Amino acid sequence: MKKILFLHGFFASGQCVPALALREAFKGSAEVVTPDLPMHPKEALRFIRELTDKEKPDVLVGNSCGAFYAQMIAPTVGIPALLGNPHFRMTEFLKPRIGTHQYKSPRKDGNQDFIINEQLIAEFAEVEAHQFDTYSPAYKERIWGIFGEQDTLAHFEPLFLQYYTHSFHFPGGHTPTAEEVHQYYVPLIENIVLVTRCLPR
Repeated sequence: MKKILFLHGFFASGQCVPALALREAFKGSAEVVTPDLPMHPKEALRFIRELTDKEKPDVLVGNSCGAFYAQMIAPTVGIPALLGNPHFRMTEFLKPRIGTHQYKSPRKDGNQDFIINEQLIAEFAEVEAHQFDTYSPAYKERIWGIFGEQDTLAHFEPLFLQYYTHSFHFPGGHTPTAEEVHQYYVPLIENIVLVTRCLPR
């Protein structure tokens, strides 16, 4: 059975709508691992690397901030990735949102409150500056992107296409609905596993 590791967005959790939709869509055909990611970026990257070593997924699927992480991790662990509305400038996202917030879906630890502050933004800035350091030409065909035509938060398809080849669209916003996950994400995930398996490393 194939295994998919889903990395959620900044305000989300492993119980967000796209995560639950993927688990439903692949029930019986693939295991979908949907962890809660740490809030701090370096901690999140360490967590994802350790989880990929443990779970050995066949593909990474990320949304927004999770796609930001997936782009960095995929070449280092040797697996393909699908980036959903990747937010490559997380500092721009965070700066107008300084203050106290709540996650939009339940976290396993029960802690729904968090704070965006200057320290967190500085941590993201450091990671952001080096996000393409792990880029490898061998991964030009192995990392795919899917972009919502109604996305009002992230507009990074041009930057994505400076590095990668395969870009797709769906008629939704920044966070896909369950129906959009089933209709647009699932076929791409199935294809990326099949297609990239045949590519030379």
